[in-house]
Amino acid sequence: MSTVTLIGSRLAEPGTEFVYEGEADGCAGCPYRSQCLNLSPDTKYRVTSIRENAQTLECAMHDGGVRAVEVEPAPARANITSKGAFAGSKTSLPGPCPYVECPSHEYCEPDGIAFGEEYRISDIIGEPPHEVCHLDRSLELVELETDD
Repeated sequence: MSTVTLIGSRLAEPGTEFVYEGEADGCAGCPYRSQCLNLSPDTKYRVTSIRENAQTLECAMHDGGVRAVEVEPAPARANITSKGAFAGSKTSLPGPCPYVECPSHEYCEPDGIAFGEEYRISDIIGEPPHEVCHLDRSLELVELETDD
């Protein structure tokens, strides 16, 4: 289900994905707060469309102003423990990884996914991009649903 919100005009392109971080200091006193701050914090979203004929509004946080767009929660790719991983099941991340140079690190600590939370697996992608897990984990690359 789509939600109408305001985002920086430079990000206002269909297909753009972002993690909503919540209110920033510059939002205090803004007349458009209710239209901007209507998403769930720490959730990944994808822009599905730009509102036609919507004007660009001034914003203290975005130098190019903000535009009205429709967004929906976006799935996030993540490495999870491979045992019991199948589409439709619930899972959580196995834990943080200190190996930031690993080609799988972005999937072991994906944006918009919190450690300790459960997420439904929407799709099994397959083998992670790394050759060897330095934490000796047996992992599977999957897409997780991020909507509540």
